[in-house]
Amino acid sequence: MATPEDFLEGKVVLIDKPLTWSSFQAVNKVKWALKKHLGLKKLKVGHAGTLDPLATGLLIICTGKFTKRIMELQGMPKEYTGTIMLGSTTPSFDLETEVNATFPTEHINEELIHETVKQFLGEIDQQPPVFSAIKKDGKRLYEHARAGEEVEIAFRKTTIYEFEITRIALPEVDFRVVCSKGTYIRSLANDFGKALNSGAHLTVLRRTKIGEFDVANAISPQDFEDEVSA
Repeated sequence: MATPEDFLEGKVVLIDKPLTWSSFQAVNKVKWALKKHLGLKKLKVGHAGTLDPLATGLLIICTGKFTKRIMELQGMPKEYTGTIMLGSTTPSFDLETEVNATFPTEHINEELIHETVKQFLGEIDQQPPVFSAIKKDGKRLYEHARAGEEVEIAFRKTTIYEFEITRIALPEVDFRVVCSKGTYIRSLANDFGKALNSGAHLTVLRRTKIGEFDVANAISPQDFEDEVSA
């Protein structure tokens, strides 16, 4: 097991973030475990790319001198898997909010789904969800949204390297996506529904890779604590 000096010098810790945990909670759990079990009171700890509470999967946590690598790690391509529910939308584009509209799906078949995926490959313009942590006028977008305030959200350029449909069981569609930094999979789900002349929202999301780092090599926050306390 790594020594306190190893964490001070800098380590990359791969955490498999549990469902409903915020990225902040996962970082805090790691920091608390290092403080409690290894006596590291003054230790920099940070993560390379937030995951929504309703998403699971790979969270890269850097300690000590390796926190300087966070920007570099954040810039790496990311891979996600998940499930899109066709025929209904939510204001947050996922399960954080209730369904606000329903749409026909009778015209949607496997051929149309596979054909529509092609529209999203390469560089695309994407509008981030109103329920996101991006700042506008000094407040995060989700704060504006929860206050019922209308805000203009600018489109951003993002790149979808791969978009693969892995299961179709209408109205559910499973997918695997490889994308650039700053891509919102919730927005991709919402836009995919529109492109199918219907509606859609994200019901499951898991981050499986960041660059060469794979969730298969990650551990839960609790397992991390068990390791450092052993």
